[in-house]
Amino acid sequence: VEALIERLQGEYTALVQLRGGKSLKPGAAVTFAGGGQQVVATLGEVVGEFRQLRFDRPVRDWLDTIGQLPLPPYITRQAGNDDENRYQTVYGQRPGAVAAPTAGLHFDAPLLERLRGLGVQIGQVTLHVGAGTFKPVRVEDLHAHRMHAEWLDVSPEVCAQVAATHARGGRVVAVGTTVVRALESAAADGALAPFVGETRLFITPGYRFRVVDALITNFHLPESTLLMLVCAFGGYEAVMAAYRHAVSSEYRFFSYGDAMLLERTPCR
Repeated sequence: VEALIERLQGEYTALVQLRGGKSLKPGAAVTFAGGGQQVVATLGEVVGEFRQLRFDRPVRDWLDTIGQLPLPPYITRQAGNDDENRYQTVYGQRPGAVAAPTAGLHFDAPLLERLRGLGVQIGQVTLHVGAGTFKPVRVEDLHAHRMHAEWLDVSPEVCAQVAATHARGGRVVAVGTTVVRALESAAADGALAPFVGETRLFITPGYRFRVVDALITNFHLPESTLLMLVCAFGGYEAVMAAYRHAVSSEYRFFSYGDAMLLERTPCR
């Protein structure tokens, strides 16, 4: 049985994607072991596409010892020691995401200091990337796609930074699609405001962006919601031309791959 923890519901309880345990009924016990430790989990109810597990010890006490870093499904090897450091942004602070916001992997501490030296202000938001970010869209009618929920936190300080930047004629540059979803979700009522909670915002071509002016992003999987967001932001033809160039030039794609800078396409 493999359990991919989607999110913690409390000190002892988590929602998981369970692989290999379809025959297990609620109340069944599963033992996970590793690093000389073991923990027993009791299977709970089905919550949407997830199963609830209640553990006999606080989850955070053993997760790094028994658990393994979940690399994206297109990386078929096991996670190694290097991944513990490399598959994480240098500015990540709050645990809760199942995947790294990969555009941020291009930044290290010296580069951030150089940007600050150039007068770039850096603000931080939190969006806990969920496992659904890797799922392709399986429907022809995009209105029928149900977006996965992700938890986010946009602080009053970030809202003030954005307002001051736009007031002086500056640009808000999002590092990654997760930042776009966080800021645009917090501006869903028309103006950016502090927001803590879940979002199911599904951004497709035709969406009117309210906050973000430019985007640094990795190359994304076909049929993914992230590629649709990028096409909505940079324009379908321009993005497809960038992808054709990347493929012909043998760029590296996805989590440990190359990135691009996109200007927002004006709405027509």
